[in-house]
Amino acid sequence: MKIKIFRLLSYLILVSLVLAGCAPKNDEPVIVNNENQPALLQGTFQVTNDFVLTGYYVENAVALTDMHAFVIRDEEWEIPVESQVLGFMTFDPESLSGTYELNLPALPRGEFSDVDNDDVEEQGVQIFAVGYSPNLYGGPFSEGDDRSRGWPSYLASIKTDTENNDEVIGGKLVVWAADANQQFPSGFGADGLLFTADDPVAALPTGYTVVDLDTSPFAFVQEPTLELALYEPADVAIKDFSAMTYTQSFDAMFEAVRKEYAFTDIEGKAPDWDALYAELRPRVAQAETEKDPNAFYLALRDFTRAFRDGHVGLGGGDYANEDFTNATSGGYGFAIRELDDGRVLAIFILESGPAQAAGMLVGAEILEFNGQPISDAISAAQSYSLQSSDFSIRYQQARYLLAAQIGAEAAVTFVNPGGAPQTVTLTAIAERQSFGRTSLYYGVDRSSFNPVDAKIITVGNDGVGYIRINSNSDDLALTIRLFERALQRFEANEVAGIVIDMRYNNGGAPLGLAGFLTDQEIQMGQLEYFSDKTGTFEPEGLREKVLPNQNQYRFEKMVLLVGQACFSACEIEAYGFSQVPGMIVAGQTPTGGVEAETARGSFSLPEGFSLTVPTGRFTLPDGSIFLEGQGVPPTLRVPLDEETATVTEDIVLLAGIDVVLKPLGADVTPSGAPTLASAAEAEAALNAGAAFLEDIARETYDAATLAKPGEVTYTVPLADAEPMIWGYVWCAADKATVDSNFENIQLKFVLDEDQVPTESFSTLEVESGGQICRLIYTSLSEWPAGEHHLVTTAVFTDKINDGTADYEPGDYILKYTVFVKP
Repeated sequence: MKIKIFRLLSYLILVSLVLAGCAPKNDEPVIVNNENQPALLQGTFQVTNDFVLTGYYVENAVALTDMHAFVIRDEEWEIPVESQVLGFMTFDPESLSGTYELNLPALPRGEFSDVDNDDVEEQGVQIFAVGYSPNLYGGPFSEGDDRSRGWPSYLASIKTDTENNDEVIGGKLVVWAADANQQFPSGFGADGLLFTADDPVAALPTGYTVVDLDTSPFAFVQEPTLELALYEPADVAIKDFSAMTYTQSFDAMFEAVRKEYAFTDIEGKAPDWDALYAELRPRVAQAETEKDPNAFYLALRDFTRAFRDGHVGLGGGDYANEDFTNATSGGYGFAIRELDDGRVLAIFILESGPAQAAGMLVGAEILEFNGQPISDAISAAQSYSLQSSDFSIRYQQARYLLAAQIGAEAAVTFVNPGGAPQTVTLTAIAERQSFGRTSLYYGVDRSSFNPVDAKIITVGNDGVGYIRINSNSDDLALTIRLFERALQRFEANEVAGIVIDMRYNNGGAPLGLAGFLTDQEIQMGQLEYFSDKTGTFEPEGLREKVLPNQNQYRFEKMVLLVGQACFSACEIEAYGFSQVPGMIVAGQTPTGGVEAETARGSFSLPEGFSLTVPTGRFTLPDGSIFLEGQGVPPTLRVPLDEETATVTEDIVLLAGIDVVLKPLGADVTPSGAPTLASAAEAEAALNAGAAFLEDIARETYDAATLAKPGEVTYTVPLADAEPMIWGYVWCAADKATVDSNFENIQLKFVLDEDQVPTESFSTLEVESGGQICRLIYTSLSEWPAGEHHLVTTAVFTDKINDGTADYEPGDYILKYTVFVKP
């Protein structure tokens, strides 16, 4: 997962206390005063790590950011909207550089801070920094759900120390004084911290002053136009070892990773560093001596394979492409899946492929591969897809077991359904269909250009709101808008429930979208990084949490779909959804369990190679690791068995829809039957517009289905114990025909297994569509919560003609299952 900048909630700062005391002797600052007040701030910036500017945001700006939070060391202090001033910025993705301009307001409206340390309470000054301020939600200013808290550290005019709670250590501040009686620090003081008791202070001119923190003492500058550079944090910048030799770059990289790898102190996660170095360092040296880039690549590849971590990745360019292609160019014409019970089945047979030629059928159980029990063969397979969790690692091993170079041979023992075991020798041919059949993305439509897709899936009379979040790294503001728009549409259409699909999202930045669905805070993980100062992993900011959004949406049924292809920030987003009260999590596996922060672990190496290693981890209050290696588990697990392993339809989505459509109250035995109305009450309910059971049932039937003997069923969900009309209607050409028809119709009504006398029902005859219709009906109210069963049976004792058509004798049965929400 990539780091979030200061407007994306809270990864930035730890709380510390402001010390009080007497001001020390003043240092005289350098003052440059051209009599003209600063009016325009401008500058440039350069980045090496472009993930924020090229993917996350498209509505970019800079802001004059109130630094009061830093003065009081409160990272949760929310910047008031009235103090915010925005400026125009540009960015060139080719050169990874940009410019900005910001016009200062005549009268700023920031928070005043008294920082002269004289123990006299005074108005003080307003203190600002220029910082990157993209729009994430709503209007251009930071307010409401698009809060800005704390102080900036990414692309800001100040420099901060990531090893020390993002303390300001350099750069430039913009300070405004209402008069010439204010003082401001002219240095950091003995403790090296700004705005603490030992800061030396000096007089500050009236109006705006730019304070240069990189000089000693600080320089106070007043000029009409001033240049303030914006800085990319050093920890986020790519570690560029590309100009070094192979061995120099490997040693520098190895030393950094060994120390800063997010799980270096977690048993079972980190490799044996000494053994790994002893194995690979000679290979790197030999590659350098022989000037062999491919050998250097292979050494780096094997370095990454020493980790059980899906965030560890190597960009090997053409060498990696050739390596992967050679290893997976051939196949044996079949694909396998390991079932919940440990058996391994062939789920795909290539037409005219080696396996089919040998007689293997879909559903064949694979017993051995090259003389090994199939389970052991899978365990020994080498995957090119690094993963963090046991289930994901094994899934990929099963895939790569059958990927081979063209011409490779394998002895396979299998047994077809109903057959006897047989062993055959298969020769790999040029085919990738088998390998593709077990891709996590097999059959998934990935053609969408949007980060969020949504639609209403219609099932009978019901609609299910379906949202698929494709990405957390593509235009984050658009992602939020599309997600909320879908919720608005679903709510307006009164869908039965919603399904949120996170299964095919590779991460980016978590957005806390669960905040739209709950008014309670959701506690998440605590980000930690290795500290050179303490020699251990230390918290970075406060524990992350999902905050409730101002706009709230509610649905009776909510289902979250999870799977192995949900990685990194997707998993944090999914975890937030999973904690929404009433959310059901459905899937065959948890999310990928690949959860860490990678922005500080990017390396540039010789030959254009790049390496990514996670350096930030998330922990829980008890110190355990959050999500990594585990993922977000399903609470409703779709089994992987003989039936589900070979199907190509989306059984997880179907399971989610089934859950949504299963009404509240299902499988709940009610305390009793609903109240049967008197004749007067039934007439009043009918005249008041009470709905018939068929009106709100999920099923609808055409006239042809209802015109023949048999049974039809209705599913009727009730949100409350509202009165409902239960009855039977028959229409014919005229009243005489109706009377004649009813001589051959016998009615029977059953409510929760008890027969209701027909005398309890009222009769109404009306003209409708040129026919005379007789309605036998009653009203039911005060429904106890649970599952109710009603049956209306019309027995036609002889053939009937209603004046337009014949109806065969037999039982015409209408079954209603009414679910009343508890």
